[in-house]
Amino acid sequence: MGTTMRAVVCVRAGGPEVLEVQRVPVPAVREGWSLVRVRGAGLNRSELRTRQGHSPNVVFPRVLGIECVGTVAASTDPRLPEGTAVAAVMGEMGRAFDGGYAEYALLPNDLLMPVTTTLPWDVLAALPETYLTARGALDALGATAGRLLIRGGTSSVGMAAASIAAGHGLEIAATTRRSDKIAALTGAGVHHALLDTDAVRSIWPEGPDYVLDLIGADTAVDSLHLVRRGGTVCVAGSLSGWLIPNLEPIAMIPSGTKLTAFHSDNLRGSAGTAVLQRVIHEVEAGAYRPNIDRVVALDSIVSAHRHMEDNAAAGKLVLVPWSRKSGLGHLFA
Repeated sequence: MGTTMRAVVCVRAGGPEVLEVQRVPVPAVREGWSLVRVRGAGLNRSELRTRQGHSPNVVFPRVLGIECVGTVAASTDPRLPEGTAVAAVMGEMGRAFDGGYAEYALLPNDLLMPVTTTLPWDVLAALPETYLTARGALDALGATAGRLLIRGGTSSVGMAAASIAAGHGLEIAATTRRSDKIAALTGAGVHHALLDTDAVRSIWPEGPDYVLDLIGADTAVDSLHLVRRGGTVCVAGSLSGWLIPNLEPIAMIPSGTKLTAFHSDNLRGSAGTAVLQRVIHEVEAGAYRPNIDRVVALDSIVSAHRHMEDNAAAGKLVLVPWSRKSGLGHLFA
């Protein structure tokens, strides 16, 4: 490796244009941290909010990216020899320290998840944050059979949850605000693709058994009244923000109905390694079908963030740390 690398640097809070591809020093390895050659990084809405200035503890300039996959380039952990394929998510990546939007990332050893896989790097990069969140949220719901409603169905986590739930034989409904995304939902295994929740009662008069709410704060209370009495709602996304305004639990939560949540930080590092490896095996076997909206090069990060901010994606956006000039035909501008 050289002494410098290309990285996407968020120079200040603002619109997509504050993301600049710069040549910066390769991070120096230090005790407890290992250097990872990044082969792919999923894009996430939390990075969009950080870029917009909604993460008050983040100091700019910063290399964003709360997840990545790659190979260990320089190790300080004998359990992670050089060349090991690894994934990493959360743990303040891209916030307290530089993250995955780069050719190399210096990451804490306890954040690295060694994996074995035959998947291409761009497919592997679509899995960690998205599928760990989807798997964890479905586990929090206890959704092993019955009727599942996914709100925010064409988000990357929504598509992953549909793929997993379909593999378990659940009956799935999912919502989207855009008619041009209906086909993407049915392709992910959704039985009932809906433009709003008004149609849920016509399908399931008593309501779904489970609601996976990826929209979050603005719809959580509505979801509690949409699920069947005694059913469970899991909030695992924040497309509408973090806080439920004026929450009055006794008045707003129907008796017997359950509200839970899931955060992917619960499955970071060693806590998530076995779960991620299981997901990888299921994808390799064809049981789960990862939904990748597009794969973009570092040079296209501004347009990729704009695409994400416009809610135009149906599935996961994946960043790969090389240029479109490399001639890879599957890269999108």
